Amino acid sequence: MSLLEALEISGKRVFLRCDFNIPLKDGVITDDGRIRASLPTIKYLLDGGASLIIGAHLGRPKGEVKPELSLAPVAKRLAELLNLPVEFVGAVSGGEVSIKAQTLQSGQILLLENLRFSAAETSKDENERGAFAQQLADLVDAYVGDGFGAVHRKHASVFDLPQLLPHAPGYLVTAEVEVLKKLTQDPERPYGVVLGGAKVSDKIGVIANLLDKVDLLAIGGGMVFTFLAAQGKEVGSSLVETDLIATVKELIARAEINGVDLHLPTDIVVAPKFAADAPATLVNADAIPADQMGLDIGPASSADFAAAIATCKTVFWNGPMGVFEFPSFAAGTKVVAEALTKVSGISVVGGGDSAAAVRSMGFADSDFGYISTGGGAALEYLEGKELPGLSALGL
Repeated sequence: MSLLEALEISGKRVFLRCDFNIPLKDGVITDDGRIRASLPTIKYLLDGGASLIIGAHLGRPKGEVKPELSLAPVAKRLAELLNLPVEFVGAVSGGEVSIKAQTLQSGQILLLENLRFSAAETSKDENERGAFAQQLADLVDAYVGDGFGAVHRKHASVFDLPQLLPHAPGYLVTAEVEVLKKLTQDPERPYGVVLGGAKVSDKIGVIANLLDKVDLLAIGGGMVFTFLAAQGKEVGSSLVETDLIATVKELIARAEINGVDLHLPTDIVVAPKFAADAPATLVNADAIPADQMGLDIGPASSADFAAAIATCKTVFWNGPMGVFEFPSFAAGTKVVAEALTKVSGISVVGGGDSAAAVRSMGFADSDFGYISTGGGAALEYLEGKELPGLSALGL
């Protein structure tokens, strides 16, 4: 019996923390993967006779009400996916929320507005967070945490609230933790990690931690230019975090000492500006013109990365290889994604932009071993950090 199945839910009002931090364009959801990911938990709770108050966040409104970050479109999409009514309340606390919560019947769903519209949700003041968590706790009888993408945050609905109620992790959080344990506890080898995205600073901790654990490390995306600069190569107007060059030099040296097979691009697709219509040019990685910026890894690098991935039994990938939103600079990401679909062991796509990228390119979730819903949370887990939301759930 799982922790969720041990929780008494029949006839109970359950606060379900989901991660509905989905991409929106002009108010339209462009990737509903995170909504779909919580459906098994939602259906289990409804089938078990619970009524649900769902809390989630979208973006970073920083305690302000921002209509463009409303969860109203999520309520509509969730109702479509469940083929059930989902009542949406445009508030996170107060009289209207309390009244609607008290009248909920078994099998009914109430979705609260973006929790981060309340400054208390993300407050660093424990008393302020605790008071908000108590307001939410007063609405319900039990708590289920299924928002994996937020478990690395010490927020009221993630950390404080479960400690006030009988609680359990949802199926999504349990599945995410099981996959991450496979990556950290005796993974099948060779074990490869492919990292991309814009900034080295976002990944420096996980790289440092993984250098003792992986057999292969491939670096692409905007972060690669700090690596190339650390090797003394000309990177033009590409994104470089100069304050991290010394640290990156140490990481490159450590990779060599540890026998990690480090792959960096040998060719780069460049452009004079960051724009979809910018003319793309292919250059060697050590010959980027001063007036050009790198926006994707080149075809030779993509082929090298794919060949390296093919040798692995376990692969974790986080971060696109280039600006995949621009068709001229999406090829590197697509080649890497294709390579992951052919891994004979387990391939894990590490949430966020990586998940959005593979779906936008026509890949199905089932093409991969697992698609994580939480890029930042997954990275911090792999970095060896304790995640507050998991600790609060007893995981």
